[in-house]
Amino acid sequence: MKTVRLFFITIIALSCGTVTKAQDVYLSIPENNIINRIEYTSAPKTVMYTNRNNWDYVFLGLFPIEPTFTSVSGSNFIHTSSASLLPNSVLLWQLESIGGRTPGRGLLGYLPDFQQFETGPVIWFGPPSSALAGGFSPGNINFTFKIPAAQFASNSFSAGNYSMSISQNYNFTPKTFNTIISVPAFVKWLTSSSTKYIEISSLNDYRITGTRVLGNLGNTDITNSVNFNVWAKAASNLQFTSSKGVSGTKSISAIKLGSGGALLTTKALSTSFQNFSSAALPVVAGNRYSFTPELSISAEDFKNNLFEAGTYTFELNLNARSTDNTINSMQNIAVQLKVLPRSEIAIPASAQNVNFNFNTAAQYADGQSQIIPKQIILSNNENFELYVKSDDNYFKKGGLQSDISSSILQIGVDGNSNIPLSQTPQKILTNATPVLDRELDVKYTIPPVGAQSLLGKEKTTYSINIYYSFTAI
Repeated sequence: MKTVRLFFITIIALSCGTVTKAQDVYLSIPENNIINRIEYTSAPKTVMYTNRNNWDYVFLGLFPIEPTFTSVSGSNFIHTSSASLLPNSVLLWQLESIGGRTPGRGLLGYLPDFQQFETGPVIWFGPPSSALAGGFSPGNINFTFKIPAAQFASNSFSAGNYSMSISQNYNFTPKTFNTIISVPAFVKWLTSSSTKYIEISSLNDYRITGTRVLGNLGNTDITNSVNFNVWAKAASNLQFTSSKGVSGTKSISAIKLGSGGALLTTKALSTSFQNFSSAALPVVAGNRYSFTPELSISAEDFKNNLFEAGTYTFELNLNARSTDNTINSMQNIAVQLKVLPRSEIAIPASAQNVNFNFNTAAQYADGQSQIIPKQIILSNNENFELYVKSDDNYFKKGGLQSDISSSILQIGVDGNSNIPLSQTPQKILTNATPVLDRELDVKYTIPPVGAQSLLGKEKTTYSINIYYSFTAI
């Protein structure tokens, strides 16, 4: 008897679509959204996977079990490497698709609007009221996530990852997952002026005691997701060009950098970087610092270093540097300080009259001389020469011109030679350097020859006006 063996070959064909393995949900937030406070909306993210095709129902398929998310790690997103927290309200989400298809509406189900994770169950889809109404296609379950612009303005986003652990109540994969908000590390200047012009136009500025604020550098904004300090230096010493075109340098250390508030410590600039932060600046709500840097100088340094007329320039280099020195953001400001040419001559009211009395023979024979202490107080921020002249070549008697020549009166200052007075300006101080409130003793002399020329003149009062003036050199 022949044995017949039958072989049955069963071919099972599986049709598989593209499936993404469900895992933790990473949301990498671009720094532009944080810096400019722009709403963030993610591309669809696979949160779960299912090989099912319908919802769960109870009581003969008449009552659906609603799918929910529940935070099992609390009501905050917890930073994985610091004590920083973000509230649950920072992140909103909504179901986007199941198995590549948009969820049903109306009789096929209800799709809630964007909502947030809670420590209690949050329904993310409302299944149809009956199992007979239809289910869904197996595959990836995708959600869209967003962070509203207002959340960037009201919360501090520190570099690193914030995590919240979420559980779900269906037989989907996975049963629990972490939603992770990933924040990039950055420090950037948002606004800062690139130039600063300061003008000094009054000599009274140099008479002020105490510290003088030269000028503020305008409102400055820095955005950050890591702790940082503000470092600063001058690219070089002060470059000086006098009003006459002569160039030179002056020490930058006379100028101090600080701020209108307590953000920066006021200290002298140098050509090497220094940390000007009063303390490391942490990440604050809105990820932004606004402050006003300012330049100042002591009254003494102001007079000694910035008095001469001309232009003083330097480049201020600012560096917002993370405390671990891994991130640097530079900002340069070209500073120009212009001191306008200014000069003053002051004669105190008590010293505006000089009187010579001729009452004795000796006064006519020997002449007279007198020194008026501190009669002239002069200020000039350029090299200068001092001149004197009269308003006429002759003394006046009762307002009328007499025959007494102005040249009988000689004038000198600071031990210089006496100069006969004339209507033509005469130099009495030569090659003087810039000075503030210099007091001069003025010597007035009528020598014997001039005094003797007064013999026989009518006994009355003769007067003449004297003028002092500068010439810059």
